[in-house]
Amino acid sequence: MNIRDAKEFIKNTVSIYLSKDQFGEYRIPIMNQRPIFMLGAPGIGKTAIMEQVAEELDLALVSYSMTHHTRQSALGLPFIREKNYGGKDYSVSEYTMSEILASVYDTIDRSGHSEGILFLDEINCVSETLYPSMLQFLQYKTFGRHSVPDGWVVVTAGNPPSFNKSVREFDVVTLDRLKVLEIDPDYGAWKEYASDHGVHPAIIGFLESNKDYFYKIETTVNGKNYVTARGWEDLSTMLLLYEEKNLPATDALIGQYITQSEIVSEFYAYYELYNTYKQVYRIGSVLEGKIDPALDTRIRSAQADERLMLTSVLTDAVKEMIGETLSRYNDLTGVKAVLSRMQNAGDPLAEILAEMDKRRIAMEKMAASATLTYEGKLKYNRIHAILQDLSERIRESGSFDTAKERYGALIADLKAEVAGREEMLKCLFNFLKTQFGDESNELILAVTELTYHTSCTKYFSVFGSKQYEQYATLLSVKDSKDELHQAIDQLNL
Repeated sequence: MNIRDAKEFIKNTVSIYLSKDQFGEYRIPIMNQRPIFMLGAPGIGKTAIMEQVAEELDLALVSYSMTHHTRQSALGLPFIREKNYGGKDYSVSEYTMSEILASVYDTIDRSGHSEGILFLDEINCVSETLYPSMLQFLQYKTFGRHSVPDGWVVVTAGNPPSFNKSVREFDVVTLDRLKVLEIDPDYGAWKEYASDHGVHPAIIGFLESNKDYFYKIETTVNGKNYVTARGWEDLSTMLLLYEEKNLPATDALIGQYITQSEIVSEFYAYYELYNTYKQVYRIGSVLEGKIDPALDTRIRSAQADERLMLTSVLTDAVKEMIGETLSRYNDLTGVKAVLSRMQNAGDPLAEILAEMDKRRIAMEKMAASATLTYEGKLKYNRIHAILQDLSERIRESGSFDTAKERYGALIADLKAEVAGREEMLKCLFNFLKTQFGDESNELILAVTELTYHTSCTKYFSVFGSKQYEQYATLLSVKDSKDELHQAIDQLNL
């Protein structure tokens, strides 16, 4: 099973475990809810998908690595309580609440979520003294005398013994209490995630031609060399920030995330070439329809790999700009919902300030639930900035009309931007058609990349694009769509 399929399986299982009957009782009692056990190599995204599942199902998430837990921290500390049995006093050992379960209850209090996921990583690396108690936990969902609260689903994860010397192989008794998912590295599944989450296009382009380099763990005389999905994603973040600050990315930087020297050398060469083509071919000018005649000769005599990389660089730039426009549209959609409620409000300023406060509280609860992603926080901050601007205009003028006028100006800017994106697509396709031919591999590559990129797909479904549809239909990548949607007009108040 790949990580994408595992995510869907876990999401469906959690939904079923939390389903209730007509009386509000859970259809499957917590004792009968087999914990999920993800067994897979390190760095393939097991933790990441749990964050996604919790966010998509609007659940709280408590994550713990079991490697550092002792019997006392997992079960709680013993203390003596005096009890009377049959008229006689006795000293009885009891246990405080587990640190893990205490975190669950703290999260419930902070987030307001009564349902959630308790994710225990490295479950098969627990200490020898804790192992018997883990068997009880997997069966009865209790640590000591304290139970996982109703509405909390247990998901666990671990690495196979070949990757971790601390692993204890579960016996049949333990495995029979789990829903075991064996997860293998899969580049195709990861690429979908990477494209949606803004992984550096040079990394995706490199791995497209070197899929065997996506995930590798080797033991050499000098120790272990490893290349993981986590490593590629962390490297992507650093490359994007280095570029933002105009810092040179070196092979030493790459080697901090990708430890296989051959792959480091090859990716560094690819990355350098990727950036060189961006500059030499003046990507921005090409997408504005301004092509330097001096480059024609180089393009026409270029080898296949250079032509395909040039196409990728152009398409990557288009995908990034389309994604920015789609984000702007989504932001304005959120703002419209607020302004629509304000139109007939007696005190529009109080209304917008109340909405901003409500949104702030919601974000704080998401943070407390451990489900607030960086992308979610960024979107919140963008919309908050617009609402802040509109509230200031209302405060200064005393009229809702000023906010409405400003919103109208933002819509006009978005319309102009969408028209610009259509012109950009026209320039892209005209360039590829002119340079490489009507049905060239380069044109097919560009259309295919746009078709299977999530942001582009959503953008085209909202706004349409005659330029895209013309070539998508020609190349039989997708069916023709209706005329350009008037989605922006629907944003008007």
